[in-house]
Amino acid sequence: MSKELLKKLPKMDQLLSDEKVILEIKKGNRVMMTDALRKSLDYFRNEILSGNMTEEVLKEDIIGKAFSIFEDDMEMNLKPVINATGTILHTNLGRSRLSKAACEAVYNISSSYSNLEYDIEKGERGERYDAVTDIILKLTGAESALVVNNNAAAVLLILSALAKDKDVIVSRGEQVEIGGKFRVPDIMEQSGSRLVEVGTTNKTHLSDYEDKINENSVLLKVHTSNFKLIGFTEEVELKELSKLSKKHGIPLVYDLGSGAMIDFEAYGIYGEPCVRKSVEDDPDVICFSGDKLLGGPQAGIIIGRKKYIDIMKKHPLTRAFRIDKMTLAALEATLKEYIDEKNAIKNIPILSRILANKNELHERAKRLYEIIALKSPELNLSIEEDKGQIGGGSMPGLTIDTAVISINHAILSPNEIERRLRHFEKPIICRISRESVILDLLTIDDEDFDYIADCIMKMNQDVK
Repeated sequence: MSKELLKKLPKMDQLLSDEKVILEIKKGNRVMMTDALRKSLDYFRNEILSGNMTEEVLKEDIIGKAFSIFEDDMEMNLKPVINATGTILHTNLGRSRLSKAACEAVYNISSSYSNLEYDIEKGERGERYDAVTDIILKLTGAESALVVNNNAAAVLLILSALAKDKDVIVSRGEQVEIGGKFRVPDIMEQSGSRLVEVGTTNKTHLSDYEDKINENSVLLKVHTSNFKLIGFTEEVELKELSKLSKKHGIPLVYDLGSGAMIDFEAYGIYGEPCVRKSVEDDPDVICFSGDKLLGGPQAGIIIGRKKYIDIMKKHPLTRAFRIDKMTLAALEATLKEYIDEKNAIKNIPILSRILANKNELHERAKRLYEIIALKSPELNLSIEEDKGQIGGGSMPGLTIDTAVISINHAILSPNEIERRLRHFEKPIICRISRESVILDLLTIDDEDFDYIADCIMKMNQDVK
């Protein structure tokens, strides 16, 4: 029976002669359309061989399946989603959202030629980093600056340029691992430097560093931005390490990690060093991320003494790690928001979320609740207080007061609701807590309220 059904399957040339298929091919989609037809034929062939198909497959069925495959294949894999998780810097969801000014800068630069490496004033080749160097120095008070594609690259470049064949002294409590099993000791090995551990996991003293110093040493301090040690602990402050490095005439490198450009302590948030204050503690080199607390694109920003930055600029890895014009445009626009701190807090999404007003979050939760309840009155909804988080390896242990909408359904389980919400055209990514689906207002935009309510209503309609 299956052999007869297989023989009756239309040939590829018959499918390609269909009017709908020809129309799509004329649009310039021959390769994708042909591939979709092959996939559709394979699907029905396998269905027949497995015994799931006992009747002749019509040409229209194959073409219909092919167009469904074609549409899925043509859809962008990288797409916008709604973050309803309450994690502001969600690594899996793209970390920092750019400000409107940064998005406009990316569009303007990417859709046109630009003076990326051209000095308009002199009419000759220029330096791509000039676009952001001045604003970085103005904001941080540093002597010189260099930008690479992420902070891991920044650390590798610094150690490769300044510490190859040298002893890098670092506290055992600061040998961090970031995402993807990327560890500080591994970076050192790759750079050609030698790891010299001092102190213990929970306590490191100034004398521990001094006992290991020689003329071939480099001091490295790493801010533990993705975890926190509490209890019986002690670490050496950056200022004290800076004095020690100058006493012995060796460089001090500070991996700051997240890169807060505002002083969060002024807003009652403690534990995250401000870049400018770190510069005032006088290390020789500091590096930090552009896409975490700074709120810009993925980048690794290196600042410090000109003599060390100049060495890095000449290193072969600098070209391998350099950033492109779109990143430069987004970074410049983001940094310029910080000229006026009030504007930065208002315009940079990461800052406005971290410093969100609790009462305003509750008011917004009420509005979303009313829209959902109006369109889906049969749902079990409630507004609750909860805790959001910054995430993205920043400010570990810090939670933010937030307001959430808790959803339960008479038929669908929380896991099924969560699954269905992330399969809409613009996926809604939420979380499950206390056996309910949670929509956290800390990371939801007002302009998405109606869309979220419509998706929930459609989900209910599909169940009925």
